[in-house]
Amino acid sequence: MITDIARMWLTRSARPFVFQNEYDQQLSYSDCTGLGLYVHIPFCRSICGFCPYCKVRYSLKLCDRYIDALLQEIHLAAKGHAGRKKATSLYFGGGTPALAADRLREIIDAIEEHFIITEGIGVELHPDNVSPPVLRALKDAGVTKISIGIQSFQKKFQGILGRADVDAAALKKALSEVPFETVSMDFIFALPSQTFEDLKADMETAFQNGANHVAVYPFIDFTFTSSKVTAMPKKEKQALLNAITRYCTKKGYTRSSIWTFSSSREAEYSSMTRDNFLGFGCSATTLLKDQFKINTFSVEEYCRRIDEQKLPTSLTLRFSMRQRMVYYLFWTAYSTKVNARDFETFFGVPLKRMYGLELRLAQAAGLITEENGVYSMTLKGAFTYHYFESFYTLAYIDKMWGIMRKEAFPQRIVL
Repeated sequence: MITDIARMWLTRSARPFVFQNEYDQQLSYSDCTGLGLYVHIPFCRSICGFCPYCKVRYSLKLCDRYIDALLQEIHLAAKGHAGRKKATSLYFGGGTPALAADRLREIIDAIEEHFIITEGIGVELHPDNVSPPVLRALKDAGVTKISIGIQSFQKKFQGILGRADVDAAALKKALSEVPFETVSMDFIFALPSQTFEDLKADMETAFQNGANHVAVYPFIDFTFTSSKVTAMPKKEKQALLNAITRYCTKKGYTRSSIWTFSSSREAEYSSMTRDNFLGFGCSATTLLKDQFKINTFSVEEYCRRIDEQKLPTSLTLRFSMRQRMVYYLFWTAYSTKVNARDFETFFGVPLKRMYGLELRLAQAAGLITEENGVYSMTLKGAFTYHYFESFYTLAYIDKMWGIMRKEAFPQRIVL
């Protein structure tokens, strides 16, 4: 109900977000600015119960078949586009992309036939992947940033999440032998009985053992996962997020998004705050000026579709202008800031003309401040964003992903 009311208010329409089973054989990204690239590698050695992302158990044969199809998808998506398009960044997520470390260079080479990557290449890693041989393979392939899914260094939370112990000293040794521009470590917060001291200890262990960037993502209880972990109550979660934010600010860490902090201003790791992006691989999404697309979640159907020389799009949303504005503001705000000049450049109309009332209300409520056309979230605003984002995730993403895990090409989804 909250998401429906917010959608209708912000889009000035009762029209829902309608995803249709249709695809375009050519993607119109030539005029897109701030274009990011994402590649999904869905394979894992074991499946974590709390993880909602598209993944399957690893087998070398299936992985090689998938990578072959992925290379074809990249060339299919770029078909009809002359020259090489500038892209801000390339991120590999999963799954466990390092399971395909020996083929990442092939994928990057295929992408670089069509794109010029200006801000580096990032790869997500399982702690087990953080060894000098794997790190050297990644670096030799052109990777400049890595993100390690620690979740927690503490046994009590590793047990809750079904994760094995992480050897922080071994991480530090491997990372010192093969350095990267950004080394991010991911943690889950708002776990049962988790305290500020628990989360602070995890973050400090990360910074002391090779990280220059950390992400503290909230635990979200997706309906389709097998996790039995219960979500932390709202007030406790707000207190925990506010406490860790104040602590990081006091320490001089840079806050680059709602959940991320860095010990070095140059250290960045986020594939989310892009004006437009292209996604390759099963479950990957593509955001263009007037549409949003999501690929099939089925590895088998993904490969079959590519064999037919068709893009593997499962669903397409055609935005109204107001819908696209809401999407832009929602994900841009993830960085904790919205620049009115950037909005006007992207849409051709002033932000205040479209959302002046909402901005005034947010300022009056103490959610944002404004300076020289840049709107920044307060602590209260950041948690309000997090709270609304949780509703969005459960109302929209949970529903969509739940359906797409069962149906490779659903006919229609209305959100």
